[in-house]
Amino acid sequence: MTVLDDVLHDLTAESEQLDGWLGNLNAADWSTVTTDEGWTVAHQVAHLYWTDDASLVAIAGGEPFDALMATAAADPTGFVDTEAERLSLTPPVDLLAAWRAGRAELARALRGVPDGQKIPWFGPPMSSTSMATARFMETWAHSHDVAESLGIEVPRTERVRHVCHLGVRTRGFAFLMRGREAPAAEVRVELTSPSGEAWAWGPADAADRVTGDAWDFGLLATRRRHRHDVDVQAEGPAAEDWLDIVQTFAGLPGNDPQRLSERPADRGMADR
Repeated sequence: MTVLDDVLHDLTAESEQLDGWLGNLNAADWSTVTTDEGWTVAHQVAHLYWTDDASLVAIAGGEPFDALMATAAADPTGFVDTEAERLSLTPPVDLLAAWRAGRAELARALRGVPDGQKIPWFGPPMSSTSMATARFMETWAHSHDVAESLGIEVPRTERVRHVCHLGVRTRGFAFLMRGREAPAAEVRVELTSPSGEAWAWGPADAADRVTGDAWDFGLLATRRRHRHDVDVQAEGPAAEDWLDIVQTFAGLPGNDPQRLSERPADRGMADR
């Protein structure tokens, strides 16, 4: 099995997990608010569907992708929300069917990208494996939003490694999104997986270090948790600075996550 096959296998599993939750919802459940910004369950699925479709446009390239980039450039802080709002009005049964078809088509397209070819994106161009990892991260993060809003406990699986890996790889990009230059110092990252396995990235002798729980690091890096609510520690100025701004996704960081103690009583029940 190639690395791409491994990521796509886990992406399928993560998508099917969310799909299983969605399949049990009634129409009213799709209107459940999942974020402080007002995104509903429908917005979450609409966003996943739209991003899969945008990924297909990027793989194909040419004028359609140029047009997509022009739309993003014209409204860099709002175009994602605009598309999520537009597609969220789709009847739930049709939206769910469209997401299913789109994610299957994307998996086929990613397997067809020639080795060594980079796919253009809103951030740096990516390999097919990197794009699949990014799609996994998005699915993992938005699934968490849906589960929390519906009171579903998310199973802690080893699949979170893909999120952690992306969080480490995007360290420089996180600083770029804040208009800053990343510190030159290397950072060692040592995390404990849900099964108790030790995962590590970076030089073993680095003075700056990040340690803690892999699941919590994933929540922090996808900006689903405030630093005060995760079991993740930093040692050294470069590590401290990074954990304040860590993000796995392309684009602007958005609003800082609220502490769990400050959230409305009807949100985040699955993790309290």
